[in-house]
Amino acid sequence: MTVLHAWDVALSRVEVDAEVARLAARLRVATASRPVAVLGKNSGRALLAYSAVIQSGSPLVPLNAHLRPEEIAHMVRESATVLLIAGPELIDVAREAAEGLPVEVRGWPDWEDWLAGPGEAERAEHTVAAPILFSSGTTGRPKRTLMPRSIFPRGATLAEYRAWAATNRFVGCGPHLVSGPLYHSGPIQATALLAVGVPVHVPRRFDPLAILEAIERERIASSLMVPTHFVRLLRARAESPRVHDVSSVRLVTQTGAGCPEEVKRAMIDWWGPVFFETYGGTESGGVCGITSPEWLQRPNSVGRALPGYRALAVDEAGRELPAGAEGKLYFENAKGWGIEYEEAPELTAAANLRRGVFTLGEIGRIDADGYVFLTDRDSDKIVTGGVNVYPAESERVLIEHPGVADVAVIGVDHPEMGEEALALVVPAAGADPSEEELVAFCRERLSAVKTPRRVRFVDSVERNVMGKINRRALRARYAAVQA
Repeated sequence: MTVLHAWDVALSRVEVDAEVARLAARLRVATASRPVAVLGKNSGRALLAYSAVIQSGSPLVPLNAHLRPEEIAHMVRESATVLLIAGPELIDVAREAAEGLPVEVRGWPDWEDWLAGPGEAERAEHTVAAPILFSSGTTGRPKRTLMPRSIFPRGATLAEYRAWAATNRFVGCGPHLVSGPLYHSGPIQATALLAVGVPVHVPRRFDPLAILEAIERERIASSLMVPTHFVRLLRARAESPRVHDVSSVRLVTQTGAGCPEEVKRAMIDWWGPVFFETYGGTESGGVCGITSPEWLQRPNSVGRALPGYRALAVDEAGRELPAGAEGKLYFENAKGWGIEYEEAPELTAAANLRRGVFTLGEIGRIDADGYVFLTDRDSDKIVTGGVNVYPAESERVLIEHPGVADVAVIGVDHPEMGEEALALVVPAAGADPSEEELVAFCRERLSAVKTPRRVRFVDSVERNVMGKINRRALRARYAAVQA
């Protein structure tokens, strides 16, 4: 039975286990449990490399396949990586990044001579190491952190790791589809699924029509997706000459950026109540979750705190606020786990209110039943005339306009007000909305201070592959607006 179905390779469970064991054995000798980075676009070979590094006992450093050489070099230095494994399409980038650094570069599939070197077979006492992750870097230099304890077993033996992998929520559903980049902390859980024999499908890229065909043909049962995937799938359905059977899908974990209400409703109407939305971060893993039936009762909530967590909102003095009051959101972990940035005590301290109580930098409120509603990121707030304005509020209004396909609201310099809200709008196909029309539409639904004063029409707001907006980059581009 084939368990790894990828555009570049198809392997049975026996073949997967043998290939992972062969590479892991070589890594144990070659790296002596020091960090190993993997740079590759989605493929079966990339998934095998990720899996082998984890099972070798070396900390895995999954690298964003779209990074520039200097960004890769920074992460290699920060993580003390000793071996950089790259796919054939990125081997030249890897070599450029490694220039002058004490790191060896190897590429697949042309590494048979290297694999023929000495290896150390798996032993009962061998343990796994938590992967080393980097934050997205949208607010500055990417920050280094270990994969959170809540989503990776620290210090586990290989047997314990496989037992943990068998508890993944996707296990038992059926074939799994990798929809997002494997280097992200969500999609990378395919390594755990592969370790326990769940069939994993790895397409070359997210082509929405091909994805619908794969779901129908392979009877895909689970996946992890972001709202951008939903938008593209809905568009593909509208443009396709035939209806695809998606009845095999049993569970889709939704993560990444916030999802427009009408988009999520359309997906639930189409695929059924199979969506489980999670909210969290690279540094924490998921901290909140909400099922489709719950979300239909409380649209736009990110759910209640997951088991082992408690959600709270606090004021600027760190005092806990009552239900319904807006404040900075914190999450208390019952085991005392917080956010830890490697060798950055000041960043770690800023993220933790006290032991086991941490923030992901969001502003929001918690209703009387414990459901969390996000307002915006604290770092994204616009201070105009001394008043705090959060972009997500006006974005949620503007995206409802039929002439708007996508929108990002950012703060730009203003000589009198300090900052002013500027809406960057991608017009819908065939639409030609005016600035005046959109400002009036927003002002009818929001107070004047929360309404962007300016609108600029753009081709894209340049969301990343997880659907998130790099406001820092947008602010740098559209830095000043005249009064």
